[in-house]
Amino acid sequence: MSVDAHKETLGFQTEIKQLLDLMIHSLYSNKEIFLRELVSNASDAADKLRFEALSDDALYEGDADLKIWISLDKDSRTLTIRDNGVGMSREEVIENIGTIAKSGTKEFFKALTGDQAKDSQLIGQFGVGFYSCFIIADKVTLITRRAGLGKEHGVHWESEGDGQFSIETLERDQHGTEIILHLREGEDEFLQDYHVRNVLKKYSDHITLPIVMPKITTDEETEQTTVEDEVVNTGTALWVRSKNDITEEEYNEFYKHVAHDFEDPLTYVHSKVEGNLEYISLMFIPARAPFDLWDRNNRKGVKLYVRRIFIMDDSEQLLPPYLRFVRGVIDSADLPLNISREILQHNKQIDSIRSGTIKKILSALKSMAENDAEKYAKFWEQFGRVLKEGVVDDPTNQQAIAKLLRFASTHEDNAAPTVTLDDYITRMKEGQDKIYYITAESFAAAKNSPHLEIFRKKGIEVLLLTDQVDEWLATHLRDYEGKQLHSVTKGSLDLGELDNEEDKKEAEKATSELKPLLDRIQEALGDKVKEVRATHRLTQSPACLVADEQSMDASLERLLKAAGQNVMGSKPVLEINPTHPLISSLNEEQTGERFNDWVLILFDQALLSEGGQLDDPGAFVNRLNQMLLSMMKPESPIIMPH
Repeated sequence: MSVDAHKETLGFQTEIKQLLDLMIHSLYSNKEIFLRELVSNASDAADKLRFEALSDDALYEGDADLKIWISLDKDSRTLTIRDNGVGMSREEVIENIGTIAKSGTKEFFKALTGDQAKDSQLIGQFGVGFYSCFIIADKVTLITRRAGLGKEHGVHWESEGDGQFSIETLERDQHGTEIILHLREGEDEFLQDYHVRNVLKKYSDHITLPIVMPKITTDEETEQTTVEDEVVNTGTALWVRSKNDITEEEYNEFYKHVAHDFEDPLTYVHSKVEGNLEYISLMFIPARAPFDLWDRNNRKGVKLYVRRIFIMDDSEQLLPPYLRFVRGVIDSADLPLNISREILQHNKQIDSIRSGTIKKILSALKSMAENDAEKYAKFWEQFGRVLKEGVVDDPTNQQAIAKLLRFASTHEDNAAPTVTLDDYITRMKEGQDKIYYITAESFAAAKNSPHLEIFRKKGIEVLLLTDQVDEWLATHLRDYEGKQLHSVTKGSLDLGELDNEEDKKEAEKATSELKPLLDRIQEALGDKVKEVRATHRLTQSPACLVADEQSMDASLERLLKAAGQNVMGSKPVLEINPTHPLISSLNEEQTGERFNDWVLILFDQALLSEGGQLDDPGAFVNRLNQMLLSMMKPESPIIMPH
């Protein structure tokens, strides 16, 4: 191999330096996983070559017998993993090994605690892949060449994991990748043939690619030794085996292979569909959310195979965005091998596979929710907010998704989302025909909203929706099991049969008697409000703001504005409590200037109570101070700032 002069020494990305140091210390007790990660990467490289070769058979370069070779050298203290997969170009080596191009990277490092046990779980979710080799190696050499490039485009990469690496171009006849691990002192177990074989059997037996190790035999008569390659893994695609023949441990290890995770999955769904359309799906629900969960464009969770041949891992057409946390494989017996992303978008078979797979996943979640509440609570904590997106994304399965939702409510005095819509319906009052809810920026804001006062008085449960996605959920989930969902912050209060005639008459009487006051308040507020009216929804607070029946909730309006969207703000309705002492005092107030200031304070308080922001906080504070001063010294003249 003649080495090219084009050699560079480059620094790792800052995050990789942190990751390497953290990984060596946090994962040492589970160090053998490096072999699983490297073998898994080699298997992926073979899958990619097979897929690319479907349209360009020349990429095989006459070597289509894809394998993974593992060899040990006790004298040089090296363990080598080699494959004849797709390989990498110089640019790909720098991109894939020198940097971490992942969304959620910053969040990952913020989440680290310094506790090795907890951080090792976080690292597993982040997916360390190649870098895991530094757990047991103090120097790593990587030699590779991209299939389809000439032999002069080989790449030699080397690092001691100390913050930098060298990279140079060399000649390499074989496409694929070879990784040479120079083992640290004390890691002699990974130079023992039997130990490495046991690790491979434990973690990588399901890899469909042959994993080959040299087997040395000695002829007793001639004492001659021979070395021949021996396949050490079963090599059968796990998903094609009968479910009865697969152990729980085998499912768990296969999940860790496809997800590059360290933890066991929460659950899995393994199904085989036969008939006009034949396919196998094996879907896993992880135990912990990945750090890029909120990237709706990251859709690499499900691998598509056609008759055991890997096609792609872009699952955009296989699962909707709200199930982007699902990991697994789908293997079709009917799709063409040369299927493209464009064909996937207009393929009825894919539509049927997608529909069937979604129903299987939702059914598995329903079963978990009904039979293992503790496990489902763990699922909801990690993925509940994403599942809520399905109410908007997937109208076909909206009711099935709604059955899986969990909310906080006034029924339980805590923020834990444990209430289902079915729970709510069983507790509805006689004559109640709506499911009532409130959206707010926080649990405290929802729980303490003045809009809930009449509902508490009458013992009517209200769902407390505080996730950002709840704003969209509430606008799309109009009804459930024939019950309309109704916001308590929109429109005039109409409790139907739950309102007794006395309440209605009192409200009508108050509106009539207070009409002069309502008109004066309307005049004082001007275009700040659409209307001022009396209400019986308040039992303790003097006033509240209500959105018009056809307008969006104030919290949704604020959310859209915060996201930079140009929203035409709607004017709220100010509702006042005719029985509150402040309203009585206001009705008696004759001084025009002080009346206007009190009305503005009343409006600003109502705005603050629902989580809104004041246009002029300073003016509010000044008015409030002047009011307090007048209460303390009623004889003092009041001078209001202008």
